[in-house]
Amino acid sequence: MQTRLDPLGTDLGPKFAKYLVSAHSALVRSTMPTATLELVNIRVSQINGCGGCLDMHTKEAAAAGETALRINLVGAWRETTVFTEAERAALELAEQGTRLADGIGITDDAWAYAATFYDDEQLMALVAQIALINAFTRLNVMTQQRGGSYVAGQLG
Repeated sequence: MQTRLDPLGTDLGPKFAKYLVSAHSALVRSTMPTATLELVNIRVSQINGCGGCLDMHTKEAAAAGETALRINLVGAWRETTVFTEAERAALELAEQGTRLADGIGITDDAWAYAATFYDDEQLMALVAQIALINAFTRLNVMTQQRGGSYVAGQLG
C-alpha cells in the first residue's frame, strides 16, 4: 500500500491538523479519564481500519501505563473481564457512534447507561473524542497513512 497523499506536505493539511490537534488538547484537559479516551481511540481505529491511529494510540496507551492485556483485548471488550462498566459504556458509545451508517445510531439504552457513569461534561468530552478520532481515522485511511513508525510522545 502506497501513501496516496502526505497531508502535512500540502498548504491546507497543516492548517487543518492544527485545529484537530487543538480540539484534542481541549479534550485531554477534561475530567474524562485519559485511559478511557485512549481505549475509545483504539476501538474506533480498529473499526475504521486505521493502522496509523492504532500505532499511535496503542503506544500512547502503553506509555501512559495501560497494560498490554487491556490494549490487546479492546477489540473483544464484550467478551472480557478486564474493563470496568464505565469503560464498557464508553466503548459501546464509541462503536455505535462510529457505525452510524449501519442505521442504528446511538441507542437510548447505550446513552442512559453511559450517563450513569459520566456527568454532562464527561459525556461531551466522550462524544467529542469519538467524533475527533473518527475524523483522524478517516483522514488517514483515505490518504493511506501507514502505521508502524510512531514513537510515543512524538506529537507532544
